[in-house]
Amino acid sequence: MELIKKIKQAEAQAQQIIEQARADAAGYADEARQGRQQALTEAEQERKRAIEAAVAQAEKQGLGEVENLKSEAEKQRQQLREGTAGKMGSAVAKVMNYLK
Repeated sequence: MELIKKIKQAEAQAQQIIEQARADAAGYADEARQGRQQALTEAEQERKRAIEAAVAQAEKQGLGEVENLKSEAEKQRQQLREGTAGKMGSAVAKVMNYLK
């Protein structure tokens, strides 16, 4: 009788150990899932920050290039005006002489 009682008690303890192990495994799996979700969220935020920084840098660089191009265009227009200013007077004189 005592042996049967000990066997049943051992079986009950084994069942409790199994249930506790299942609960622990479920808890560990949940913690791991939460950790992966948090890591994924952090990675997504970092990606967004990197994209925003790249866009800001590109916008800044683009504005700098626009200013450089405007400056260069103005220089070219000025050179063109200077180059044609002297020719304009002689062209007008030729036309006036031709019309006379």
